[in-house]
Amino acid sequence: MTVRAKSEERLKALLFEWYKTRAREVFHRCLDVMLEQALWVTESSQFRLLSMKTQWGSCSPHGTLTLNPHLVKAPRECIDYVILHELCHIAEHNHSDRFYRLMKQVMPRWEQVKEGLDGMASKLLNGIN
Repeated sequence: MTVRAKSEERLKALLFEWYKTRAREVFHRCLDVMLEQALWVTESSQFRLLSMKTQWGSCSPHGTLTLNPHLVKAPRECIDYVILHELCHIAEHNHSDRFYRLMKQVMPRWEQVKEGLDGMASKLLNGIN
């Protein structure tokens, strides 16, 4: 990255904008693939990006996903997990047994993937890399 003004804040802002642009591209592709598995989703889901300090994603009552752009720094399997997790909320709006059965059905290893993502969360959320 080359900039005229060597302000650390400016560099961070530019890098974050780059991550957001990349996140839109990656998340669109991942969402398209995950929707093929989420047979309970009858309408095309949309997403928006929002930098959050403690969450990777959320799902509105109307089925709009909110995804943390910092998630793009994680491995693809982690991105898929978060998207599937939020898509499962379209069918089951809480973390009930039914919700977790659905998660297990569409991603049998979701617990291991979540554990890996949790292990790198502080670095992905707080670090620049």
